[in-house]
Amino acid sequence: MRSRLFGFFNSIFITLFSVFVFALVASTAQAAQTIVVFGDSLSAAYGIQPNTGWVALLENKLKTQNSPYKVVNASISGETTSGGLTRFDQMLKTHQPNIVVIELGANDGLRGLSLSEMQSNLNSMITKAKAKNATVMLLGMKIPPNYGIQYTQKFSAIYHDSAQKYQLSLVPFFLDGVAGNRSLVQDDGLHPTAAAQPKLLENVWPKLESLLKK
Repeated sequence: MRSRLFGFFNSIFITLFSVFVFALVASTAQAAQTIVVFGDSLSAAYGIQPNTGWVALLENKLKTQNSPYKVVNASISGETTSGGLTRFDQMLKTHQPNIVVIELGANDGLRGLSLSEMQSNLNSMITKAKAKNATVMLLGMKIPPNYGIQYTQKFSAIYHDSAQKYQLSLVPFFLDGVAGNRSLVQDDGLHPTAAAQPKLLENVWPKLESLLKK
């Protein structure tokens, strides 16, 4: 009788322990979801308080939804695709992201840098992220025709070409509804104000939300 009771309670203990371990593993896996925003000054909250930038607003939005995702802002003002590529491997190693939002290229275009090099840099970052099983989202840009129509058109086409090649979610123009609106741009005529940040998040959110649901 005693051995039967011992076996009964031992069985219950093993079952409860298994449930506990399963729940712990599931909770840990859920908590490990990371979104890295990898961009330049447009995502680094240049000229405004960091907590008012669109990346901070994204983080707050996910928190209010009790989302398992945390947000890491790995953006640096003035960054080019070349600079981004040099630190991309370390970013992947440090943060091990599930989703990488790449917002780079504006500085390449404004400086008239090589478009073939820009595309190669973006594609290299995309390839590296996918090799680590991270989902990549691309934020497209447009630039003024300072270097001629041909350069301007080729610049914008890079994002569409890369998104199509690697089957990525693409926001065609990250600054849609902000660029050219003097009330939403800082005195330098380039960087969005704090008031523009909700619009930037609005441009990103639909495509990002669809990735979070997968």
